[in-house]
Amino acid sequence: MQRRTFIATISALTVAAFDPTRRSWLTAAEAAYPQAIPVPELDGELTVDPEALAEAADDFGHIVSRAPIAVLRPASVKDIVKLVKYANRNGLKVAMRGQGHSTYGQAQVAGGIVIDSRTLAAIHEIEDDRVTVDAGVTWNALLAATLARDLTPPVLTDYLDLSIGGTLSVGGIGGATHRKGVQVDNALALDVVTGDGRLVQCSGRRNRALFEAVLGGLGQYGIIVGATLALERAKKNARVYRLYYADLDQYVADQTFLAEDARFDYLEGQVLPNGAGGFQYMVEAAVWFSPASRRSAPDDASLLADLSFDTSSIEDLTYDGWLRRLEPTVAFLQQIGVWAFPHPWIDLLVPASEAADVARLALASVSPDTQDPMLFYPFPRRKLTRPLFMVPDEPVIFLFDILRTAPPIPGVADSLVQLNRSIYDAAAALGAKKYPISSIPFAVSDWQAHYGPQWAKVQALKQAFDRNHTLTPGQGIFA
Repeated sequence: MQRRTFIATISALTVAAFDPTRRSWLTAAEAAYPQAIPVPELDGELTVDPEALAEAADDFGHIVSRAPIAVLRPASVKDIVKLVKYANRNGLKVAMRGQGHSTYGQAQVAGGIVIDSRTLAAIHEIEDDRVTVDAGVTWNALLAATLARDLTPPVLTDYLDLSIGGTLSVGGIGGATHRKGVQVDNALALDVVTGDGRLVQCSGRRNRALFEAVLGGLGQYGIIVGATLALERAKKNARVYRLYYADLDQYVADQTFLAEDARFDYLEGQVLPNGAGGFQYMVEAAVWFSPASRRSAPDDASLLADLSFDTSSIEDLTYDGWLRRLEPTVAFLQQIGVWAFPHPWIDLLVPASEAADVARLALASVSPDTQDPMLFYPFPRRKLTRPLFMVPDEPVIFLFDILRTAPPIPGVADSLVQLNRSIYDAAAALGAKKYPISSIPFAVSDWQAHYGPQWAKVQALKQAFDRNHTLTPGQGIFA
């Protein structure tokens, strides 16, 4: 949807007032109701269109459905400020929704208002070392704009069609995390609408408490409406190394070594069926380079030294081609309809000392001929700088994901969610944390354990920036 003013052409589906007695919206035709509380004048649109409500009640997980009573399509940041203030005055809940890639209702609001960030998607200024964007910009769109100037964000997720505001609210883990941290570590400044409706500019030097609360804060203290992000020079090519292991313990040892050694620009890993009723383990690593530059083609022998893999392959791609490698697969899954199936994902952050054991207990529940992607890769804790991005207290952490797709048969996704919870309980006993995009049911007591010594700080931040608990109830952090 293009930015425009809807006020002059307000339709029967556009909200004009709120009825506090019935806790429902009134359209322009009904706004004369005596107890109606008029909606503030907006540049965009607050709608009760059934299609918009249905979309906002769903997400990529297709497991949880919580219907809002209105959707805001903002045409300006002022719209969000006005809406959040209005919600505070009238006891309404609010959440921002980007591309809807959550898996367990995290950005949904039962009976509240969902803000659709896709109408705020401008890239404002690209400089040599930074870029300023609206929260609704996708990483895919940002990458296209920056590569045109031979620049790139330092850390990118594998799937690029995620909103910048969305990943900054969660963390944003990628193949460069072992060198550059997660995406929240590469945010330089933010524009935030707090839970009480204040528009605040913040950074490491200005309003730092809010800045650190919002980055990885799961939408609890403020809504990210704009961001200034670090950029670096982009190389032209990627040499990709795939190293295969039969022995899990050796794989974990080599991955742990590579996370600290940082010889590769990109470091991830996967668990794959081995074709014989079991699993094999792959290091997927890459080095960026530009032909005819000081950093010419990589030295394969040096890069693969001191590693104990069984077999390997090497492939040269363009940098852009490597980053966009998933696009054909995603297009195919969308074409055949599988993209719309339930996705009860489990995503864990695991201490390296327990990584092999957590993998074994999780893989015991997985068919050895599965087609579900399973990610398994490390990064050093010292690269993480944001206090509310919670990880195990060890020098090296592994991300372990089973990106499940469930058949659309009643009860199957729910049973996999319960399986996820069982795996989480066993992994948490070994020191693991939930990466909060997961389909894992969490009670308030689980969040207390998740935050540990930070729990008192989390409560204080909620009181300071969202006293009325207006924002993002779908995470279920607070009673």
